[in-house]
Amino acid sequence: MQILSPTAVHGPAKKLYPYQQHAIETLFEKMQAGADQIRLLFQLPTGGGKTVIFSEIADRFIKKYGKKVMVLTHRQELCKQTSLALKNTGVFNKVVDSRVKRIAKKDDYYCYVAMVETLKHRIDDGLIDTGGVGLVIVDEAHHNSFHKLLKKFPGARIIGVTATPFSADAALPMKSFYSELVLGEQISSLIEQGFLAKPKSFGYEVELNTLNRGIHGDFTVSSSDELYSSKVMLDLLIHAYREHALGKKTLIFNNGIFTSRKVLEVFQQFGYPIRHLDNQTENAERIEILKWFKKTKGAILTSVSILTTGFDEPSVQSVILNRATTSITLYHQMIGRGARRLPAKKTFSIIDLGNNVERFGEWDAPLDWQHVYENPEIYHQMLTKASDDIHQMPAEMRNKFPNSIEISFDVLAAYQTAIEKGEKAKTVLRNSIRQHAMMCADNAETVTKALELAHELDKEIDWRIKQYGKCLGNVTKNYIKWLGSDYRGHLQGLIEKIMSRRAVMRAAV
Repeated sequence: MQILSPTAVHGPAKKLYPYQQHAIETLFEKMQAGADQIRLLFQLPTGGGKTVIFSEIADRFIKKYGKKVMVLTHRQELCKQTSLALKNTGVFNKVVDSRVKRIAKKDDYYCYVAMVETLKHRIDDGLIDTGGVGLVIVDEAHHNSFHKLLKKFPGARIIGVTATPFSADAALPMKSFYSELVLGEQISSLIEQGFLAKPKSFGYEVELNTLNRGIHGDFTVSSSDELYSSKVMLDLLIHAYREHALGKKTLIFNNGIFTSRKVLEVFQQFGYPIRHLDNQTENAERIEILKWFKKTKGAILTSVSILTTGFDEPSVQSVILNRATTSITLYHQMIGRGARRLPAKKTFSIIDLGNNVERFGEWDAPLDWQHVYENPEIYHQMLTKASDDIHQMPAEMRNKFPNSIEISFDVLAAYQTAIEKGEKAKTVLRNSIRQHAMMCADNAETVTKALELAHELDKEIDWRIKQYGKCLGNVTKNYIKWLGSDYRGHLQGLIEKIMSRRAVMRAAV
């Protein structure tokens, strides 16, 4: 049974790669074997061609079952791109946007592409009948905004597609909305087969103590702007660019618009070809900037919240993560923008200025997505601990304690050890104070100098107190403030005692 829109005209069919063909066959077999309400989640890395795969599935489904297909996206740009991809497959479709108020039951289209909120409003207002929809395809299915719509299609099969089958919200795990995860090719396999470019990764340790986490778990824009717009970070960015990306077509990802504009300003001062783009950029200007980026050799594009999805420019040779994130999805999306393979492009560069590789692992390293899907709570705990534990003393501060071999102190581990031994929690701070006191004493000849070094540790002390507060649970800001004051008082006293004892020993000799 072949069903097409009356105006449909097939263009040349796009050749499917073997792994894409295999994925399509697997998904179709599972749909046929399962119930009408089956919910499948399909995982494939960014750059693997998820849109090509689900466009082919939509085409086959319409022809086989004669039922309508609804494709859900979360952004307007993705609506347009998805609609075009479906047309290229031979599936004529209708975009449900603000201009479409109602879809009649006898509408000639067998496929629709819609944004979540727009479609929800139309359905709630009774303007769209979902009874004839037999398949719902959810693009970027890790977004939690889709879940509220799935129950609106009680008789439809559902296929969610994503590169990262992991919800950022621990209370909304993906296994709660999908019955089975279907895995596509791993990144390393796509690289080996020549479908993705091989990454060359360059990382710089960055002190992230000043970053704050917002209610959704990721680092806040305000604290990121404060850190990444500082002179030291802008200097590091320029240095990293010159070392590993000079003359290459480069994407710079930032967390805040203020930072991105500072990046634009600094790069312009050095005469580098750069433009800025964010989600507030007017559409006409955005189109012009992307055209400029495509045709300009060695072009640099600094951006915020706009190019992580729905952007495909294979000529990108370098990706700079000028931000830290706790989102593994965002991590993969940003790097994936540079992974497209071209005949003359077999590799691309990743420059990490946010300790992201340390947090998530190498982008192309094997990841057991099945385990993540089945045990999301474990992975949430791992990411939370990784975000909390990544802490390095700034080099300029470290240089002031050259005689100290050990300067790190894992507050969380020390707390756990104390509890297991039946010791009091304050043992943790006592041991931390002792370590700091020894650092100051070992790197100073006089009491005055040692006490001056103690003041250099203010940020380190604040960080340790903050970690200790997390161990205790719900503690007030006033208590944290008091702990800091008490810590510094005991530190000063211990430094004076150690230095006095050493002075006596030297005098005796």
